[in-house]
Amino acid sequence: MDYDYLKDNYAKFTDDVKRICKRTGRNIEDIKLVAISKTFPSEQVAELFKAGHIEFGENKVQELRVKCEELKDLAIKWHLVGHLQTNKVKYIIDIVYLIQSVDSMKLALEIDAQAKKRNKIIDILVQVNTSNEMQKSGCEIECTENLCKDISMLENIRLKGLMTIGKFTDDEVIIRENFRTLKKLFEELKPEHKEFEYLSMGMTSDYEIALEEGANMLRIGSAIFGYRNYL
Repeated sequence: MDYDYLKDNYAKFTDDVKRICKRTGRNIEDIKLVAISKTFPSEQVAELFKAGHIEFGENKVQELRVKCEELKDLAIKWHLVGHLQTNKVKYIIDIVYLIQSVDSMKLALEIDAQAKKRNKIIDILVQVNTSNEMQKSGCEIECTENLCKDISMLENIRLKGLMTIGKFTDDEVIIRENFRTLKKLFEELKPEHKEFEYLSMGMTSDYEIALEEGANMLRIGSAIFGYRNYL
């Protein structure tokens, strides 16, 4: 199958990020892109890898495991970006590069325990529910400081920053406020967490706003792979 459109989409997207960075005074070298490949076949991931992209994200444990096995010969850095249940941590601990969706101490403790069994250090982000939507994962804004402090005490976890999902709305003001909230938290907590590096916010629908508000990690799916058919 011809996947040339993937390279075209990827080039168009990176050109747009360069444009935004130039306009906002950002350095594109500071921006990390995670290509969200959920629901798309491993062949498309392999094609984009051949084009030079190495970081991919999945939101379901089973799909991540299948793709990791199918693409085990490729040096892909896998991100888990979806909600993670504690009983599934053991299935990804050996294959994941970064867990972006840690939202409770219970989950952090399980990640730490599974990592300790394997003598590994696991990089994570704390997910914050900046939109205060009940149906959305993420710790509450006011709990973020204490959660980060407690997680930083764990020996086999390395806390690398924060992640959020902007509210699904056409109201740019609301989305921008969600991102500003996370950036403010990031700046407040960074002095106490020297390994803070990633501010993960922004998807296909709102990455320009995210970049304007300080994101240095984008989670992009549709803009690269095309729109998903969930049927």
